[in-house]
Amino acid sequence: MKKFLQILQIALLVYFGAFLIFFIAFDTLGGLFGMDEITSDSMVKITLTGLVIFLITWGISYSVNSSLSSKIKAMENDMNALKAKIYDFEHPKSTAKPLDPSKKPSENDSSNIPPRQNIT
Repeated sequence: MKKFLQILQIALLVYFGAFLIFFIAFDTLGGLFGMDEITSDSMVKITLTGLVIFLITWGISYSVNSSLSSKIKAMENDMNALKAKIYDFEHPKSTAKPLDPSKKPSENDSSNIPPRQNIT
């Protein structure tokens, strides 16, 4: 689908590029194709054909981008699951007993940090 999208984008570019060159050089190229003048009917047909090609290209582009987005999300979920497994292997649950809630840590630290003083 991605390759088809690239081909359609190139076809759209060539289509509008060819008609741009044709209309710029209509004085010389119009006689080659046997056209006397450009009618509004021919312009509408050319524009609508280009619009249809553009809409098809846009729709396929949207579908390709949404499928890539869903693949990226799936890969991110797999990556996160693997990271969680690695973390579980590296950090097994500790066998130490949980702290007794009745025992509270003493407020007298044996650290050497003096208490905070407010300076006014």
